[in-house]
Amino acid sequence: MKPHGSDTAREQAAAWFVRLQDAPHDAALQQQLRAWLAADPAHRAEYDALATLWSVASLIPRQRLEALCEPDPVAQLPRRRLLRQALAASVAVLALGLGWSGWHYQQLNHHANLQTALGERRQVELPDGSHLELNGATQLQVAFSAGRRQVRLDAGEAMFIVAHDSSRPFVVDTAQGSVTVTGTRFDVRLDPAATRVVVEQGSVRVQGSATSVAQLGAGQGAAIDAHGTVSAPYAVNAGALTAWRQGKLVFDNASLAEVVAEVSRYRAEPLRVAPGKVAQLRLSSTFSTDDTDALLRALPSILPVAIKAHADGSREIIAK
Repeated sequence: MKPHGSDTAREQAAAWFVRLQDAPHDAALQQQLRAWLAADPAHRAEYDALATLWSVASLIPRQRLEALCEPDPVAQLPRRRLLRQALAASVAVLALGLGWSGWHYQQLNHHANLQTALGERRQVELPDGSHLELNGATQLQVAFSAGRRQVRLDAGEAMFIVAHDSSRPFVVDTAQGSVTVTGTRFDVRLDPAATRVVVEQGSVRVQGSATSVAQLGAGQGAAIDAHGTVSAPYAVNAGALTAWRQGKLVFDNASLAEVVAEVSRYRAEPLRVAPGKVAQLRLSSTFSTDDTDALLRALPSILPVAIKAHADGSREIIAK
């Protein structure tokens, strides 16, 4: 007789949990686990339930847990099977002794879809005390469980002010890779072909889908390209790069090509720059994200350029 489907998923979840306890920093193992979790909703449900119970194991006297892990003196079990049995026994004690009502299920398991319109900024507080600041045209999904705090950034940019919790890593996933922390302040921006990470405080681990990794500290940044490769850490002006939080665009010796790319993120009408020497002109100034037309009005008095309006509503920066 075949085991019931939920029992099989529960046994597999216990096996994965044990393997991860043995090698918590094994990137390849974590990638395999993510694939297993995504394969079936039942896998995620069983793993999250197990992680929820395990997270409060400290409430059970150590002697009781050790007693449950004692092997049978007559029939010695293989180590892996013994670990699974001990884990299952410990979870059973927790479930019977404390009950689901004590797990603060709603706080541990939080799911939300968040988005902002073009030009909109939004602040969100999460159940764990973390704060998100969303830039315009941003879309993300929040999925908290007992053992993991996960955010999927599908578009735009967000500042993450993460409450410290060493038992529950905070992971931000994008199409190119992921950023993992336990508590810090960092910004993640998703562009069409790359993910940019900037750390304001603390440290983060940036991992690309190509398995390359970079560790960033305060004042450092890195990019994950379209192939999932992480760049080497580089120094950044975190205040300037996250000035959008105060509704500002800060340019420090930026090329007009870079200026146009940034300003276009805050405009409904297309903005272009003529190629060649015009695109290479440099600009240092501060403007408002809420009034990008003011930047276009000011440019001809700062640089030798003119602004050309087209019939389709787009604007183009050309040589004067």
